[in-house]
Amino acid sequence: MRLAGGMSRIRRGVAIASALLAVGGLAVFASGAGAAPQPTVDQVQARINQLTSQYDKVSEQYDQASQQLSAAQSRLSQVRVHLNHANQQFRAAQDNVAQTAAAAFEDTGATSVAGVLTSGDPSVVLQQGSLLMELSGNRTAMTQQLLTDASQLQGVEQEMQRTEAGIAGLKTQLAAHKASLGKLIDTEKATLDGLTVPQQQTVVSNSIGANGSSAPQQYTGPTTTQAEKAIAFAYDQLGCPYVYGGTGPCHLGFDCSGLVQAAWAAAGVQIPRDTYGQWAALPHVPLSSLEPGDLLIYNGEGHVAIYVGGGYIIDAPQTGMDVEKIPESTPWYADNLDGVLRP
Repeated sequence: MRLAGGMSRIRRGVAIASALLAVGGLAVFASGAGAAPQPTVDQVQARINQLTSQYDKVSEQYDQASQQLSAAQSRLSQVRVHLNHANQQFRAAQDNVAQTAAAAFEDTGATSVAGVLTSGDPSVVLQQGSLLMELSGNRTAMTQQLLTDASQLQGVEQEMQRTEAGIAGLKTQLAAHKASLGKLIDTEKATLDGLTVPQQQTVVSNSIGANGSSAPQQYTGPTTTQAEKAIAFAYDQLGCPYVYGGTGPCHLGFDCSGLVQAAWAAAGVQIPRDTYGQWAALPHVPLSSLEPGDLLIYNGEGHVAIYVGGGYIIDAPQTGMDVEKIPESTPWYADNLDGVLRP
């Protein structure tokens, strides 16, 4: 294992996970003057495992929010088209009633009608709907169409407001996740830095991504089946950086669920973006039936890797690390396996 590089990566990953854990209300080690006694290696290892669990779950929640934001932004574009169409219909109906009925309305002395028929606010028209119908005479159908168009426009306007509010909320949520990542990095780095080199090596060797290799490795197997195509794609991503929320391509990075989604997409199969969606939507198979291309879900459904055969998985472990090929039996993975999925 490349100790120097590995130490740097695990420190960055643990630091970021520490920020997420702190947001969840869990304590972190103190590192200032007068702090508690230096934690033991076992305590540090337990905390790192806890941090990893929190990190994975918040990372997948971030992915969910990102997907929701993307969907909401797409919906907003559709609503804007609907709004334009509904507004055009409303204006046309308003003009029709105004042109043909103005004289009749004036004869009744209903001076407020003129304002209603020139208002761009559909709620004003709807509020005066009874008056308009009463004065419409033989123009009932025309006036009813105006009220129908006003109601439709009002509904689209309200949907647009709700969509815009939802987008604002999701952006705030994503910004809060990102902002939290940087706050306590130095605190957790100091915790690891306080250990001796042998102690640090012990912690690293039992953490997610340990004993893996990110060195480029050519896939030499067949690419006949969809699973084989997904595996070939995963091999091509070895060495690509882990990026929180990343879905590729390589220079933009992957997170764990983004990597497996992209691998299966390359094989022509669409799977959910985040691990929770994958766990809910994809068929479950027993570990004894594990086949290359299957997805291994870990850590309370918070992490995922793709099995590539021969006892190995390819995974995007955590921030500060690269996509790696790792023995399936590596302790963190073996200890945190939830189940196997087959796209």
